[in-house]
Amino acid sequence: MDREEPEAEARAIAHPGGSAFFWTMKRAADLAVAIAVLPLLALASLVLLIANPIGNPGPLFFVQPRMGRDCRPFAAFKFRTMTEATGPVRGHDDPLELDRITPLGAFLRRSRIDEMPQVINILRGEMSLIGPRPDFFSHARIYLRAIPEYRDRHRIRPGISGLAQVDLGYAEGLEATRAKVAADLYYIEHASFAMDARLLWRTALTILRGQGR
Repeated sequence: MDREEPEAEARAIAHPGGSAFFWTMKRAADLAVAIAVLPLLALASLVLLIANPIGNPGPLFFVQPRMGRDCRPFAAFKFRTMTEATGPVRGHDDPLELDRITPLGAFLRRSRIDEMPQVINILRGEMSLIGPRPDFFSHARIYLRAIPEYRDRHRIRPGISGLAQVDLGYAEGLEATRAKVAADLYYIEHASFAMDARLLWRTALTILRGQGR
């Protein structure tokens, strides 16, 4: 599969609105928050180990291949919210899979607790708090061929939340994905401390209102 050159992120941080200082401090903030969340992740994992046999039988975590920076695959971690698949696995956010969501899983999604294990991806250097939301890898390969600009959204680390996610929600189909790509590229070009703070605030409001998908 075609890949971006290794220096892709260096080119990304040179664009207007994203100084090298901003991207360095963004990474430092990501690490600080991820480390601070680790005790909460451990507590949530313990609670779910007890609750899962009753409300969500099966493994604690769901690990899914997603497309990351430079179009490379990485394993994204989530708390499992669906019954275990008996056939081919689609994307964990695929609408065709939503009938597999358990009652406990629905709560984890509304509260966004299911995303908490992705702090591990942040610590591993694969994700950021804010950035383009990574797609299921097999879906992303289709979008690479169908949407010319899609590759450019992978110049930076993907995010747990991002501009496209808070503005547009889940993107289903090529037209919705094109709109998502436009939002992601706007973020990459205009990224700033103020924009990240605004997106974190809007994400927090979504969590507090229980409006997660």
